[in-house]
Order: sequence, then structure tokens, then C-alpha cells
Amino acid sequence: MKTGRPKINVPLEGLDIILDMLSATLLILLIAYTVISYSELPDTIPSHFNAKGEVDGYSGKSMLWLIPAIGFVLFVGLYILNKFPHMHNYMVNITEENALKNYRFSTRIVRFTNLFLMLTFGIITYSIVDSASGNNSKMDSWVLPFIIGTSLILPVLILIYQKRINK
Repeated sequence: MKTGRPKINVPLEGLDIILDMLSATLLILLIAYTVISYSELPDTIPSHFNAKGEVDGYSGKSMLWLIPAIGFVLFVGLYILNKFPHMHNYMVNITEENALKNYRFSTRIVRFTNLFLMLTFGIITYSIVDSASGNNSKMDSWVLPFIIGTSLILPVLILIYQKRINK
């Protein structure tokens, strides 16, 4: 697909490297935690929590592998997507003059999204294993507000910042 946008190399900065490393580390920990915990789990585990954090759905324990699998696919997909910032969606016309700052900003959004997803999948997996192990029968009360709040606040902050860099 041709976009007519400049194809430039966006050099990685320290924050970019830290975000990628944190996301990769969380993914590795998610997979390792699933591997370590799996044999100790009962055959039926919680698979859904209601708004109060109480278990209201169950599945076979093999469904636990779905979370790290989806996490892996998303991590790799977002990592690859970041190699092609000229293909991202932008609310402004991308020119040679503004390409670097917009591409850097867009790739950072993708990196923060990757980190948020890996953190969320880790929290969900921990909650499922913890509940299945009998330690806790509900998801912590802060998890749902954290996920929803972050999902609502970050796009607003992104829009405000994007307007600022493109004045």
C-alpha cells in the first residue's frame, strides 16, 4: 500500500529501548509463570471475572495457554508494525519536516500499548492462577478500574500531545 509518506529511519532513544525490553521481559515472565504454574492447577480454572472481580466462568486449564499465545502474537505483531511507521494512521499530513517527530511519537504509542498489553495479560494470568490455586477467589478490586481508566485516559493524553507537537 502506497502512502506517499517519507520513509525514514527513526533512531531508537533510551526510552524506546527500555519500553521494548520491559515488554519483552513481561512476555517472558508471563510465559514462564504459565509454564511453572500449569502442572499445579486443577483441571478446571476460572476463565472470567465479573465487574466485582468475582469468578463467574470456568474453563479447562489448557485455556490458560491462550493468554500467553495471544500476548506473543500481539507482541511480535506490534514490534513488526513499529518497523513501518510510514504505514501508521496519522491525523496530520506527514511531510519531510514533521515525519521524524510524528513517527517517533507513533512508534512510542505502539511501544506503550505493547507494554500495557503485556502488563494486563500478566495481571489477568496471575489472577486466574491465584484464584484457581484457592488463594484468592476474586480479582483484586483495582484491576478493572486500572485497565478501564488507562484505556480511557491514555488516548486523551495522546490526542493532546499530538496536537501540541503539530502546531
